Amino acid sequence: MKTRLLFVCLALIFSGSQVFAQLSKAEKKEWKKKGKEFAKNPASLKEFTEAKATAENNLTKANGDLKQMQSTISDKNARIAELEDQISRMRGELTSAKAELAQLKETPVVNSMDFTKGVVFKVQVGAFKNKDLSKYFDNNPNFGGEAADKDKGDPSRITIGVFRDYWEADKFKKYLREMGVKDAWIVPYKDGQRVEIKDVMEGVVGDKPAEAKKN
Repeated sequence: MKTRLLFVCLALIFSGSQVFAQLSKAEKKEWKKKGKEFAKNPASLKEFTEAKATAENNLTKANGDLKQMQSTISDKNARIAELEDQISRMRGELTSAKAELAQLKETPVVNSMDFTKGVVFKVQVGAFKNKDLSKYFDNNPNFGGEAADKDKGDPSRITIGVFRDYWEADKFKKYLREMGVKDAWIVPYKDGQRVEIKDVMEGVVGDKPAEAKKN
């Protein structure tokens, strides 16, 4: 019975003949001695066996925890990669927005209803030295003109209509002449200041529409 218990002890200790075969003579002698001690003291063998089982369980649990941590790290790395991709896209969009903003600053968009900016055409219907209608100019974008300069002897000029397109202004001028306003003619303004027609013709006055050609 003791011999059998001794072999069990040795089997538990070395868990295979290959390990035992690799031991030196002195080591084999030492472990045989320990095996005999276990055979004489079964309680010690039981304690050793339970400790071994506990260690194996702890190792299994540790391996499970390690796999869980590796999975968590993998998920976090994937999330980090996703966030880095979003940051890269946002940086690209920011760069594009800055470029568009710089372009807008260089060439600001002209509000079609803000007639104080850019080039517009008005139709002058008369110039009067003894009539001052400047009090009606404010808040009336389609009715305006230039107040008389009494010191220079300049008359008060009256205009009707505001057009971005030259040919629309020309059509309106012709309507007024047909209605009897013989002195109706087109006057251009740039950024609120009256200018010569030749100074704004290029790039502003486009091709004459077919309808206007017929007229």
